[in-house]
Amino acid sequence: MIPNLKACGHAMITALINATLAVILMLMVEFAISGTFQIPAAYLWAGLLIWVVVFVGQFLRQRHLCKAGNQPDNI
Repeated sequence: MIPNLKACGHAMITALINATLAVILMLMVEFAISGTFQIPAAYLWAGLLIWVVVFVGQFLRQRHLCKAGNQPDNI
């Protein structure tokens, strides 16, 4: 249970940072093109989708790393 919670925490932080940076980049490009800071709903949905994809990938990766770190070495 602890490796899953630890992996979930790391995955949530990574996903939040990546999704936030992606939305900021989309808004910067939108401002460069149109000259206004309008936040279309599609950008928010894209940010949410990016968060979900990164979270799932990072959760699986972190869970694997946490489980591998807890196993004793078989030499």
